[in-house]
Amino acid sequence: MLKQENYRTMLIDRHDHGIVVVTLNRPDRLNAVDGTLHAELARFSRDFGNDREARVLILTGAGRAFCAGGDFSPGNPIGNNPEGPNLWVEARQIVDHMLECEKPMISAVNGYAMGLGANVALLCDVVVAGPNTVFADTHVNMGIGAGDGGQLIWPFLIGVNRAKYYLMTGDRVSGREAVEMGLANFYVEDKDALMPKAMEIAERLAAGAPKAITASKMAVNAYLRSVSSMIMPICLKYEEVTMASSDHREAVVAFQEKRPPKFTGN
Repeated sequence: MLKQENYRTMLIDRHDHGIVVVTLNRPDRLNAVDGTLHAELARFSRDFGNDREARVLILTGAGRAFCAGGDFSPGNPIGNNPEGPNLWVEARQIVDHMLECEKPMISAVNGYAMGLGANVALLCDVVVAGPNTVFADTHVNMGIGAGDGGQLIWPFLIGVNRAKYYLMTGDRVSGREAVEMGLANFYVEDKDALMPKAMEIAERLAAGAPKAITASKMAVNAYLRSVSSMIMPICLKYEEVTMASSDHREAVVAFQEKRPPKFTGN
């Protein structure tokens, strides 16, 4: 069950008709993913699925961003979860647990959705974007192979070659462009209309037949899960190798020094 006392980096707000709003809550870091948030992302969808009172989930971010990706500042690095599995098991759980969830999930993407943040948003069943929304899988900008579900969900949504371009460059996609290319479902012109639009969709789904909705999404997710079982071990292994590279270390230093990285291929 989704209980606030079990989450430190997410806010859990319950609404009428079984709608739950989960807000990533590290606004001072643009909701970038540290060790605690990474661990909570690995279990929130399973807790939602097991919550008998919850029927629809809206995922959003506090402040100016949905999620700016991994937090590479010193302190609480991703994978620093002594009570949980190692980094790579946890990374796999984030993707698989979302795909295994039988209830509908909606992402209301405010501001930046970068790296892991973009992929978590896109793994939701319905994606709502606004005028400030920016999607990008930015792993390559940090000298890392795209490994957090990007190689799974981007090709499925927008096609193989187009996805490879965005994964290899880290180029950004605006909210309007995301809807036009099929990366997101809905676009709202006014940023203040983002949550009302997500809530409108949630209310419609909450009023529907739960078993029929589950039956309608899970066969599609079964396809994604079959692809995930094939490619996630490969992309996570590549990500692990590239995280040990000199280029990644240079990218982290450059990020902290607020300068462009100088990649050497090592």
